[in-house]
Amino acid sequence: MKYISTRGHAEALDFEGVTLAGLAPDGGLYVPESWPRFSAEEIANMAGLPYAELAVRIMAPFVEGSLTEGELRELCTQAYGTFAHEAITPLVQLDEQQWLLELFHGPTLAFKDVALQLLGRLFEHFLSRSDDHLTIVGATSGDTGSAAIDAVAGRDRIDIFMLHPEGRVSDVQRRQMTTVLSPNVHNIAIDGSFDDAQAMVKRMFVDAEVTGKYRITAVNSINWARLMAQVVYYFAAALQLGAPQRKVAFSVPTGNFGDVFAGYVAAQMGLPIERLIVATNINDILHRALSSGDYSAGTVTPTAAPSMDIQVSSNFERLLFCEGGRDGAALAEQMRGFEASKAMQLTNSQREGSAALFTSARATPGEMTQAMAYAAEHYGQTIDPHTAIGLHAARAAGIDPSVPVVTLATAHPAKFPDAVEGATGTVPELPARVGDLFDREERYETLPGTYEAVRDYVVQCATPSA
Repeated sequence: MKYISTRGHAEALDFEGVTLAGLAPDGGLYVPESWPRFSAEEIANMAGLPYAELAVRIMAPFVEGSLTEGELRELCTQAYGTFAHEAITPLVQLDEQQWLLELFHGPTLAFKDVALQLLGRLFEHFLSRSDDHLTIVGATSGDTGSAAIDAVAGRDRIDIFMLHPEGRVSDVQRRQMTTVLSPNVHNIAIDGSFDDAQAMVKRMFVDAEVTGKYRITAVNSINWARLMAQVVYYFAAALQLGAPQRKVAFSVPTGNFGDVFAGYVAAQMGLPIERLIVATNINDILHRALSSGDYSAGTVTPTAAPSMDIQVSSNFERLLFCEGGRDGAALAEQMRGFEASKAMQLTNSQREGSAALFTSARATPGEMTQAMAYAAEHYGQTIDPHTAIGLHAARAAGIDPSVPVVTLATAHPAKFPDAVEGATGTVPELPARVGDLFDREERYETLPGTYEAVRDYVVQCATPSA
């Protein structure tokens, strides 16, 4: 399997290459040259497989040439052995049509664990083939940081620098990052938004002063390997609900577009998906883009769903590439215009191609709170603000009643105790495995919201590559 850049000017790489690279050197994101596809019979034969074995079946075509099936199976077995639920991503029925897919049973209580527990092991496996050193630079709007840090803390030949917007993540989210005191972990709070942090990370990947000395990679969903691992739970849920004989719809709380793009990949691989519902909060650039073609960034408004407080969704570029004829040169020009003006219109082919599978919905803070209260009162389920936005969109989508609608429950409610208590009157308890979180020592740097300040800190602390 070879991977190409969405902007058309980077050398094609194998799976090991794109995993260690993260972002392409031309500023684009890697995608497979073509989508592997399963027949209906092949999908039906996956029913009942343990999660790790299902992961091997789904991911094997993507890693061909870089990992043997036995190596992939060992890595998946290790990664999913860290989860607190034997089903890894269990389904919970709410009513005749609505379901929750619980993705928060990993070590840091968020869906990012499903991919990052594997990605950390992939990094270590590939680095063991050489004496090289890897420097991970990432930005987080809440959950990616803690999941990535947990996945690589203490691992040889890896340093991680994680940026978060100061004061714009929950106390639980911050502490899950800043209480990890391993010497290879560097937490940075910046004066700015997640979009500011993400822009700094992208800039570092094309900064010759940095890339010439350090082997930089990403753990954000710009890294293809992370998206690949997220494809698996779409198959897992749909198989339990009758696929491939029965279509399933998914409602996905969405900020950076990575999680829902994994659903798009599943559909390209043959999974019969009725709809992918992109659920946003009032930071609604994706809702506007999908409903009217207007991809224009506004000012980020902080909300009780911080992982969605984003106005530039990096992974949307992958969809624009795939539905715009896979024309890297044209997309590079389109993205240059967006990066200069923070505004662009989708082309007709991009809009029409997206509309075949995607729909979208926007939730106000009041609607988010109402959805948390409704889930508690009518379903006996305590859900976090992001999941609530997904459930709001799922219930409003008007999907045919015969089609099950699965809302991705992306985080444990205890990560957002204030918002949950305000909506339901109940304070969600942290699971025992992180129950002492607020007794742990914190350590992090606070830096100005400038690229130079962050770059200089990384250069000062990182280990050069071999």
